[in-house]
Amino acid sequence: MRSKTFLATGIFIMTNITFFTPAAVVVNEIPNATAASLAFTSNDPIVVQARALVAQGRYADADALSRQPGGDQTARQEMSEIIRRARQDYTLNDAQLLEKIQKSIPDATPADLERWDAAGQLTFKTIDGQRLYFGREPSNLFKLSDEARTRAHKPKSLADDATSKWKLVDHLAKVVADAERTGDEFVDPIHHRIVYSLSITPADGGAKPGSLLRVWLPYPQEYRQQRNVKMISMSPEGGFIAPTAVDGNPIKGAPQRTVYFEKKISDPKHEETFKIEFEYDSFAYYPKLDDAKVQPLPADFDQSYLAERPPHIVFSPEIKNAVVQAVGDETNPLIKARKIFHWIGSQVRYAFEDEYCTIPSYAQKIIMCKKGDCGIQATLFITMCRAAGVPARWQSGWESKVVGNSQHDWAEFYVAPWGWLPADQSYGLQPSTDPKVREFYIGHQDAYRMIVNLDWGQPLQPPVKSLRSDPSDFQRGEVEIDGKNIYYDKWDYNIEYHRS
Repeated sequence: MRSKTFLATGIFIMTNITFFTPAAVVVNEIPNATAASLAFTSNDPIVVQARALVAQGRYADADALSRQPGGDQTARQEMSEIIRRARQDYTLNDAQLLEKIQKSIPDATPADLERWDAAGQLTFKTIDGQRLYFGREPSNLFKLSDEARTRAHKPKSLADDATSKWKLVDHLAKVVADAERTGDEFVDPIHHRIVYSLSITPADGGAKPGSLLRVWLPYPQEYRQQRNVKMISMSPEGGFIAPTAVDGNPIKGAPQRTVYFEKKISDPKHEETFKIEFEYDSFAYYPKLDDAKVQPLPADFDQSYLAERPPHIVFSPEIKNAVVQAVGDETNPLIKARKIFHWIGSQVRYAFEDEYCTIPSYAQKIIMCKKGDCGIQATLFITMCRAAGVPARWQSGWESKVVGNSQHDWAEFYVAPWGWLPADQSYGLQPSTDPKVREFYIGHQDAYRMIVNLDWGQPLQPPVKSLRSDPSDFQRGEVEIDGKNIYYDKWDYNIEYHRS
């Protein structure tokens, strides 16, 4: 997938927009939606056996088994689709990986490859007897190996002077200073204008003349520090904007907020583009936290935010042991969350992940391998907090920093009297001697965000009819043709950030 981003400024004009409402849009929020394919949750004996075969690397056998008639056909078909998607993540043999590495480290050798492999610094799977490396390598190698990173030729930065001088830690220091000076929790707002587009040639997804193309694009929530969301324009006109989420349990409205389009296809070979331009204000959020002022949870607090949510939030023996190591006999929930944040930061390294739809259990995967990306780290934080008696939940969308913007996931944890507090585990501890800046992301949030999701795995509006490209998160969009999912490899997206 390609995502193009740039910083720009300019003047824009509001236009009149006519929205349509799809017929019979009735969506029920699911408090404990699995956020996973039936391939990982079905009790169908064939699906259970296929899961075991996949875990052994026997993908072809698992696929053949899943194609048998009878039983839970939906789950079996999803298992075959998950296998197809998983194969796309692992495509490189030894020679191909070494060739990619040599573009950055010209003198890299097969012996280097063996050493990095033995150190667990390369991501691979054995699929049907063949050792295959993660298609995004050597990205993880350069994150996990100090030696490889030092040896790599660094391309000359194309950033302009203003961009190259921008540092997140400077923004955080200003947020802390301004919040303490003014006494306000919401400071240093950034006005965002974003142009988001998704393009697909319907024929690539099997469309025929008369096929129905359905597209869902991400759209920001109105939520606490994110305000004044307005649509400026959309193309084609008439897209349906899902309602903003209303906090609660379950979360009402649209926990995963979208703009929906549908179109009858006349020429399947003609590229179709769906484009929205919108604006919003994002404030940095800096509540003044004090361990001594923590209060008990409200008597009517919904306990589901303390519960397991299989398959991704599970209190396995490994998770329980990690909680004991991190928290000990601490009873203060704010301190517990801080200890868990520190423990994960000391034990887990950042690494790019498989597509989320192919991962059987986020929390269990990361607790076993001790590496993962933002969403997998956020899930571990949520899981450990819940297991330790601290309510926690998912939040995600995009990070819109001047340098390094992309899709991003984080978490929230609940501590009275402040309520839901942000926690960005993958941002971790910041490089600052000021402890308030260093620990900023335990309870606070920067202004460079676009919040799309207040939960995961919830129905889109209107609902999809097939297995989503990502059953849990929603950031790039979703596409269907005649009720069939069109996976990420068949379409492209682009996001432009304009900040002021």
